[in-house]
Amino acid sequence: MQLLKGESAYWMNKQGVLDRKFEWQDEYLAVSVSESVVDRVREYIRNQEEHHKHTSFQKEYYVLVEKCGLKKYPNTC
Repeated sequence: MQLLKGESAYWMNKQGVLDRKFEWQDEYLAVSVSESVVDRVREYIRNQEEHHKHTSFQKEYYVLVEKCGLKKYPNTC
């Protein structure tokens, strides 16, 4: 994960994608999905700007953490 974060941050900054320096936050969550739902995930990604007008990232994160039985650390969202 460290390599992925490092390489992607380097690429983002080299490409000048943002007006400021891109940096990953200290914490992250990675999940995988089965091939049978890949199209749904792609659709979600395409529409996430509209989706997050109605459901905040924080709320969605809390639901995911609870639904999957993950541990939520005190200093996160």
